[in-house]
Parts: sequence; C-alpha cells; structure tokens
Amino acid sequence: MMEPTQELAQEIGTSKELSFKGLDVPWMLERWASETPDKPMMIWEPFTGEPRTWTYSDFAQEARRFAQGLSNKGVNTGDFVIIHLDNSQEFMVAWFACAYLGAVAVSTNTRCVARDLEYFSEHTNAVCAITQPCFAEMISDACAGVNFVACTDNNTGEPAALPDRELVPFSEIYADNPIELRPADHMANLSVQFTSGTTSRPKAVLWSHANGLWAAKIGTAHLRLRQDDRTLIFLPLFHTNAQGWSMLPTIWSGGTFVLQPKFSGSRFWDVTKKYDLTWLSTIPFTLKAVMDQPVPDHNYRFMGVGAHIPPFEAHFKTKILGWWGMTETLTQGIVSDPDHRGVMGSMGRVAPEYDIQIRKPDGSGLAAPGERGLLHIRGVRGVSLFKEYYRNDEANEKAFDEHGWFDTGDIVMMDEDGNLFFSDRDKDMLKVGAENVAASEIESVINQTGWVSECAVVAQKHYMLDEVPVAFVIPLPGAEENLAEQIIDYCKVNLADFKVPVQVILVEALPRSTLEKIAKAELRSQLPAIEA
Repeated sequence: MMEPTQELAQEIGTSKELSFKGLDVPWMLERWASETPDKPMMIWEPFTGEPRTWTYSDFAQEARRFAQGLSNKGVNTGDFVIIHLDNSQEFMVAWFACAYLGAVAVSTNTRCVARDLEYFSEHTNAVCAITQPCFAEMISDACAGVNFVACTDNNTGEPAALPDRELVPFSEIYADNPIELRPADHMANLSVQFTSGTTSRPKAVLWSHANGLWAAKIGTAHLRLRQDDRTLIFLPLFHTNAQGWSMLPTIWSGGTFVLQPKFSGSRFWDVTKKYDLTWLSTIPFTLKAVMDQPVPDHNYRFMGVGAHIPPFEAHFKTKILGWWGMTETLTQGIVSDPDHRGVMGSMGRVAPEYDIQIRKPDGSGLAAPGERGLLHIRGVRGVSLFKEYYRNDEANEKAFDEHGWFDTGDIVMMDEDGNLFFSDRDKDMLKVGAENVAASEIESVINQTGWVSECAVVAQKHYMLDEVPVAFVIPLPGAEENLAEQIIDYCKVNLADFKVPVQVILVEALPRSTLEKIAKAELRSQLPAIEA
C-alpha cells in the first residue's frame, strides 16, 4: 500500500477531528435530555432489590449534581479519578460526572489486587477514588496518595455497611445544584482503561472526548442502532466492550440499556423477555453458558460475539455477528454487516473507517491471502484511535511505526474474498475469557518470589475460557516440597484472579529454540486441552 504523504495524513486527521469540533460526551447526553427528556436511558436491574429506571433528563441532572459535588471537594478539570466499582448505577453516575467536570475517569478492573491499584493510582496521580464496601479497605490502603475515598452503601445492589475507615459516603457527594456546562473541548482527556501489554505492568490507554464520541457514533453506524433499540449490559463497565460497544452507542442513538451487576445465565432469558431486548454485545462464554436452556420467542435482531457462527444462529434464532476491536481502537475495526455476515468463523471485513495491513511475521512484506500475519491498523490518534498510552513514551514509540500504523499484537488471516479470521495473539499474550493477559506479567510476579531460577508461562486451551495460564518453573536448590502451591498462593495475593496460574509445573530445564529463547510452543504442546 502506498503511504500517504505527511501533509495528506495531517489533512485526513484534521478532517476527522473537525467532525467532533464543538462536541463532547456531555453534549451527547444533554441532547437527548433536551429532546426526549422522559425517554428511559438506563434501567438498573439488580439481583437484590427493585429495578430503577432513569430517563435521559433524570440521569443528566444526577450526573451533573455529582460532578458539582466532586468539584466542591476539590476535584478539578484534568484531575484523574479512580472508579473501582462493579456494574452499578453509581458507576454510571461517577463516570459521566467526571465527563461533565472535565476530570478523567480511570475505570479499573475490580478483579485486580492491591498491588495493581497502588500502581494505577500512582501512575495517574489520582486525586480521589470511588468504590464500594467490599473493596473499600483495599482501596484505602492501596491508593494512599488520594485526597479522599468515596464509598457506596451497597455492593452492586446488596446493602452493605461502610467499613471502619475514613470514607466519604457516595450519597454525600451530591450537590444541591447541577454543575454548569463547560465549553466543549473534543480533544480533552475523557478516560483511562488499563490494558495488558507485553511488559510486566498494564498500560494506561487514554481516550479523548472525541474518542468516546467516535465509539458512540461509529458503533451506532456499524450496528444500525435506532432510538427504539434496547440492549442488555452485563459485561464489566470498566472495559471497552461495555463502555464503547454498548453504553456509548446506545446513548448516541437515543436508545435504552438494561444494566445488570454481571452475567447471570439463570436470569438471561427472563430479562430479555421482560424488557423486549433487541440486540446484544457479548462473548462466546455467555452464550455457551445458556446453550442448554430452551430459547423462547424473542426480538433480538442480532448478537455480536466475535465471529460469525451459523450454529449459534440456528440455536439462538438470531443473527450472530463477527467483529474485532480493542481498547486502543475504541470500536470495531473489523466488523460483519448485519445483512452480510460472511462465512463461518469470520470476524467480518475491515471497517470502512480504518485501514489495515496484515504483515508477514518476519517483516518481509504483506501476508498473502490465506497466510497468517500480524494485524496493523491505522486511524487518527485521539479520534479513531486512542490518544496515547498515558505517561509511557516507550510504549507509544513501540506501538506505532513511522507511517502511523498501530501494531495490534493479533495474528489474523484474510481469505481470497476479503473475509478476516482471528488466529492468535502475538507477543506472548493469553486470552482468558474476555481478558487479555501478558505472560510476562505473571512471570515477573513468580520471579519476585525468589524461589525459582527461571519460569515460563504459557496458555492451556480451555473449553469455556478459551485459555488459562500454566507456569513451568525451575526451582532454586533447596526449594520446599510444596513450592507449586506456594507460588500459586503468592500469585493469588499479587495478581488478579484470572491471571493466577491454574497449575505450576516444576521442571529441571526449559526447552530452547534459536537464540536460546524458551520454546513456549513446545511447552504448550505438553498441555492437553481442558475439555470439561
């Protein structure tokens, strides 16, 4: 592909950026609060207690009151705010309050441990944290540099008392009056999500307001969403799928979403029928979990799960879309058309808003049709691609080449007709359920124990989770007999639960390939797939 001149690339970027000039994320919400004030925006469907519905007008006012309350407590435009909450009405209020205030919402994975939160807080210089009772003690200890910690009075709908710590009740943050609307700055910082990379620490993916609007607008266009559409969100709101693929497109289109604390197979069809849902963004795990249930009559137009799977279509009586994206692409960079879903197993075709290249792994050129290669994608930084890895110049330098191509770390294949298929993760990454996990992060923690001379973490295939981590370690002389159990216990304290190895295998040596690198493919071949 001929590379555009620097001048042409700058013109294209300026054009894309201008499409959001004068707009920001609060503008999107305020528009519907003005035009359809009584339309339900969000329905909170807890597992305990009664559901609650927010209209667009109600929600905008509540978020603005919370924003003014944060401001009253010293949170300023540009400050970073840790939001460590499971799916909840409070998560939504806090996230949009940051957008109104001009603060940066740092949504963190609630399965993370204290070590992670300490890093997240220090890396972003967060000024406050917002959490729930079950995490409050950990947040108070790990985020010692924040000015205050606000805490809800419930754990995703389950009433709970605040622990005996110096905490600000969430309900006391609200001000009597809503915050005044700021002049829209589409390139201002909006949010941070931490994503796994090849280093031992996750990278802080920074979105601008234009990024959030891009996810909202382009996701709506890809899926042909309408004002009368209703979706279900049970994937975690601290991730891109729920934020950028479900919540933001719903609000752009003026639709309605039902929010649950998490996925519940026993409730899935009841909630689907109760609210007459019309579309769903999910992952294969959840559909596999309800495969043994009878499928009632429903009004789903489609479900997006990552690949076009005709057997799922037949079973669930709806269209199954393939798509691909990541935190750095905001929305789908590869996507099926709802009416032209392609062939079995396909993710779809390259989205018209992006450019892609599939490069040979040895760097010798572009991969031919049918040949696996490294996926690179190109867009406009801060608009159709993330703004930057916050405070990580080295990662930004490595992520993009001189022509603006972003290395996704994914290995894909394109057939002769342009259908794209996911093949594998590059750079020693594992896919555990919906989570990307860097083998190097787990290896770093195991090496910190001082009990091993060398270790290697690889993926073992799993029937539900796709992959799970397994560690091969060479013990140091004099190691305890129960070393494997000790390593797992150490990992449980220092890693999120989905990163903890399912087993630790003690070996005398690790297989080597060229340049004395550990031959991880050989290690993976020793691990039979977990089928049940």
